[in-house]
Amino acid sequence: MTDTQMDRSGRSFSRRKFLAATGAVGAAAIAGCTENADGGGNERVVVTGSSTVFPVSDRLAEEFMAENDGVNVTTDSTGTGGGFSNNFCPGNSDINGASRQIKDAEVEDCNDEGVEPVEFQIGKDAVTMAVHNDSPVDCVTYDELAQIWSEDGAETWADVNSDWPDEEIQRYGPPSTSGTFDWFNTNVIGEDGSHVEQYEKTENDNELVQGISSGENAIGYFGYAYYRENEDKLKALEVRETEDGECTAPSIDAAQSGAYSMARPLYIYVNKEALQQDVVYDFVEFYIEQSSTDVISDVGYVPMSEEQAQSNLDKLESEAN
Repeated sequence: MTDTQMDRSGRSFSRRKFLAATGAVGAAAIAGCTENADGGGNERVVVTGSSTVFPVSDRLAEEFMAENDGVNVTTDSTGTGGGFSNNFCPGNSDINGASRQIKDAEVEDCNDEGVEPVEFQIGKDAVTMAVHNDSPVDCVTYDELAQIWSEDGAETWADVNSDWPDEEIQRYGPPSTSGTFDWFNTNVIGEDGSHVEQYEKTENDNELVQGISSGENAIGYFGYAYYRENEDKLKALEVRETEDGECTAPSIDAAQSGAYSMARPLYIYVNKEALQQDVVYDFVEFYIEQSSTDVISDVGYVPMSEEQAQSNLDKLESEAN
């Protein structure tokens, strides 16, 4: 073990003992921005990836920089797949947020570039299907969602349910580079289906909110945090897997208990080699420590348990040494 690794191991142990003793939680939130790229320090951490994970990374980057002068943590919302292919695997970012697990092909691409991804779950999300506030639709089944979002599916709301308006469905959603797109296509539409190609697509979830809230026949989906931020502007649909199931609204509690079926884990992937840089190691350690605190629920997601966070800290230390 090198002197740097010994110092890192000792520092990590001391910080965890301190956190356990004090029950420390995240520092007060500092207003986030689209990209934290203005710092002037020489020590730099680059975070790309999922638009769903972005609000967590953005907030923790602000807090970490506030506590560490001369450190610059940049955060960019590129989409899970876009982050892997364009930034993380080519070695242009240290960390990639992901709203799904990394694919085997992406691991191979990373390895071809000399990058070994290390996975850490940092929370849990409730994928939210939202409509205009005046929409008569309140609850949908997986089958109805598949009809709405499949390539050869419904054209009007009445095509799905005769009690719904005979009006053309206006769709808003993430692009195919998004982990949320992948999760929805696999788990709701199903592997035998194909996601509709003609819809308004963007990685900017705030633009999805604007589109849905401006059209009475609109529908779209994104991470729960963006709905909670804008719940006065649109309506979240309750969801049930089957006709016999119970309609359940998305919420932190429902995602945590498993009552909400469209819940999914959230991750960060770290370049193992980058963990040899103290600034990257320290930021990832800080990120994991905060993953079991109110920082995650304040953003709009389910925090990790203290035991899960500790397991991730142990994994971090092992991967870096």
